[in-house]
Amino acid sequence: MSRPTQPQPQPDDDDPLNPKVAASALDFLLIELVPLAQRITEQLHAREQALQEEYRRSRTFNQTASKTLVGSQQGQKKSQGGDGEERQGMVGVSADGSSAAAGTSGGDVSGAEGSGVTSLGFPVMSEKTRESVYWRLDGMGYRVGQGLVERFSLHKPRPTTPLDAIKFICKDLWTLVFRKQIDNLKTNHRGVFVLTDTRFHPLSRMSVDRRTGIKGAEEALGRAQTFLYFPCGVIRGALAGMGVEVTVEASSTEIPTATFQIKTKGAKA
Repeated sequence: MSRPTQPQPQPDDDDPLNPKVAASALDFLLIELVPLAQRITEQLHAREQALQEEYRRSRTFNQTASKTLVGSQQGQKKSQGGDGEERQGMVGVSADGSSAAAGTSGGDVSGAEGSGVTSLGFPVMSEKTRESVYWRLDGMGYRVGQGLVERFSLHKPRPTTPLDAIKFICKDLWTLVFRKQIDNLKTNHRGVFVLTDTRFHPLSRMSVDRRTGIKGAEEALGRAQTFLYFPCGVIRGALAGMGVEVTVEASSTEIPTATFQIKTKGAKA
């Protein structure tokens, strides 16, 4: 008599002994992602400027050396004409060299960029740095979103419409990543969806300096915007994994509320 076979547990079963995501590790990741991306971007920009400055100096040195060589050759040819003409040629060469050196030192001064801090001591991002940080964090989130969908929708029916895919984001994916569902979902039924999270987890622990008034609130909203780049990438990557191509924009008018506007390809506002 054969023993009855026990059903094998599915990998998507809600088993506390088989956690899907380390929540604490994810919290630390979301907190450190923005400062890390900013430091990496600033280091890359600094290295790029250093390489450009080194190239400019080497080019100036080569031009000065070529002028010196030409001047010395002309001096040798005109040596029979008298010592006065030779000294005049050498003075011209030294004048070129000194002017080149002055230009090099002036470039060092102009290359330095001023850096500022906010009222809470956070470094202020330039527009170039902010744009690079956006693309870096959005790309990271895109890969994370694709991986999450591949892992956690393996044994679930595939969404057949963009609305079903958005509902999967609001209920399943948001609970998985941020431990709560989206609070509000609106759509115009023409490919535009607006997701509102009234207590977005990455923004819930941000502090605002109330003593500075409106300036402190504006600085806090500016910092909050950078923490929305990664979730935008997660949404875009997750929907791409389900076959829905979208563009995602995020904004925050009051901490810790976050609003995500999703537009499918070919959507009409």
